[in-house]
Amino acid sequence: MKTFLTILMACISLTTMAQSSENAQRKRNFNLTDNGIAAREFDVVSYFKGKPAKGTDKFEEYYKGITYYFVNQENLDEFKKSPAKYEPAYGGWDAYSIGVDGQRVKVDPSTYKIVDGRLYLFHNFNGKNHLVAWNKNEAKLKATADKNWIKKMH
Repeated sequence: MKTFLTILMACISLTTMAQSSENAQRKRNFNLTDNGIAAREFDVVSYFKGKPAKGTDKFEEYYKGITYYFVNQENLDEFKKSPAKYEPAYGGWDAYSIGVDGQRVKVDPSTYKIVDGRLYLFHNFNGKNHLVAWNKNEAKLKATADKNWIKKMH
């Protein structure tokens, strides 16, 4: 019995260490604010309701190493049901830049697109709206971005 408990404790310890390592890697790859919040503090569920809005720490959720803010309890509860569905593609970095060369470029959280149920965020500063460029060649850029994200970010 003692051997079984020792093995069980070792397995739990290894699982915890693996999850901690995975969470740390995700955190390094995500586009976070200085205070560690995803999506520039925008409520990721609000995008799917057609009106992106900045969340608040009053409605906060921690998921696999990443902290998210929400505008209300309803959106927080929705996120909890299926967090992976709402996480922004490519860790919230500019989808266009990830598709072009894999570079992590900041985003304007109000410049976005939902494609096949997935949230994509884009750079839109100083007259450079990457959503416009993305729309011109979306299929190719998305395929390349998917590969770049796996290769360069994980």
